[in-house]
Amino acid sequence: MLLFGHLGITLGIFFGLGILIPRLRTIIDPRYLAIGALLPDLIDKPIGEVIFASTFANGRIVGHTLLFSLLLFLTGLYLYERRRDIKVFALASGSFFHLFEDQMLSYPTTFFWPLLGWSFPKDSKDYTGLEHLIGMLEKSFNLEFLQSYITETLGMVMMVILTLYWLKKRSDEKNSEDIIPEPSK
Repeated sequence: MLLFGHLGITLGIFFGLGILIPRLRTIIDPRYLAIGALLPDLIDKPIGEVIFASTFANGRIVGHTLLFSLLLFLTGLYLYERRRDIKVFALASGSFFHLFEDQMLSYPTTFFWPLLGWSFPKDSKDYTGLEHLIGMLEKSFNLEFLQSYITETLGMVMMVILTLYWLKKRSDEKNSEDIIPEPSK
C-alpha cells in the first residue's frame, strides 16, 4: 500500500470510529494519526530500499514490526502518565493500522521480529538503491501495476470525502461566527 492507501484508510477508520465513539474525535489529533500511518514506511523504505539496499533489500524492516508499534505505544503511555499528552498514542495507533493494512501477519518473520530470528527476509528483487526508485517510477505508468493498487484509489476517495467534510464543517463554523445577534430591546 502506498501514501493515499495508508492515509485514507487509516483516517477513514478513525472517523468511522469517531461516529460510534464521539469522544474519540476530541482526544485524538488526526495529524499525528496520519503521521503514524506513514511512519513505518517513512523509516523502512529509505533504509531498506535505498540507503542500505544491498544489505536489507527489503522495504519492510524494523518499522513494520510489532515491537516498533509496541514501543511507540509504551512511550505514549509514559508520556500520557507524565504530561497527559496523547499525541504519541495517536502515532502508535496509526502505526498499528499500517501494520494491519500491509497484512504484516502474513510475514511473521518481520512482524514478530526478533522473536523468530534477528534477520529480515530479503525481497527477490535486485535492489540497487536509486535504480530501484527509478524502476518504481517507470512501473507506476504500467496499467497492470496501477490495477493492483485498488487500496490507493480507495484511500484517495476517502481523502476527498474527508476533505470535503472538513471544508463543510469549517464553513459552517465560520457562518455561525458571522451571525451577529441583534441587541435585545
